[in-house]
Amino acid sequence: MSLRLRIKHQLSDFLLEAEIEVRQGITMLYGASGSGKTSIIKFVAGLMTPDEGYIELNGVTLFDSKRGINIPAHRRHMGMIFQEARLFPHMDVRANLRFGRRHHAGRDAAVVDEERVIEMLGIGHLLARRPQTLSGGEQQRVAIGRALLSGPQMLLADDPWHPWISPQNEILPYLSDVRRTRHADDLCEPRSCRGCPPRHPYCRAGAGKGAGPRRCGHHPS
Repeated sequence: MSLRLRIKHQLSDFLLEAEIEVRQGITMLYGASGSGKTSIIKFVAGLMTPDEGYIELNGVTLFDSKRGINIPAHRRHMGMIFQEARLFPHMDVRANLRFGRRHHAGRDAAVVDEERVIEMLGIGHLLARRPQTLSGGEQQRVAIGRALLSGPQMLLADDPWHPWISPQNEILPYLSDVRRTRHADDLCEPRSCRGCPPRHPYCRAGAGKGAGPRRCGHHPS
């Protein structure tokens, strides 16, 4: 599994430039608030389109401004975990989990065992409940399970550990454990790097528009 990207994009108050190459495993993006971490995750997912550059996953071009390539989000087969759980309120927990499976039916995707994910996330006692009856942490665990069960090529997480999921390292073992049982990797944006794996590209905040870009790359260490 490999992800390569080199992109440039003008956001509202600064120019974001990023050049990142990551291989198999869990990779964290870290940096100051507002340095472009969430935007990069959305570029990879196809939820935002860079002004210029390219994004490649496993040698397949997802985006290339020069060649006019821009694969839509639903065809990139990414598992996305947002800061908010974004569960369907009219479905119970089990139905929310199984909704993710619809998106890998009929394609060559990593099969993740539903019962294993439920056990791993500790949500078996919640299956018949609706999202509005769950705590914030419980909702986020269900959202993680739904993303995993979609059989994604890559799991993208935009700060999946909020203050109500503490400590942060409660979630990291889930990602590490499931990665060993499927052929997908993870790109995450944490608010804090306490407990992060050793490989984490950084986003360095620069000055505002007209005074230099903000760049993301590999930490020199």
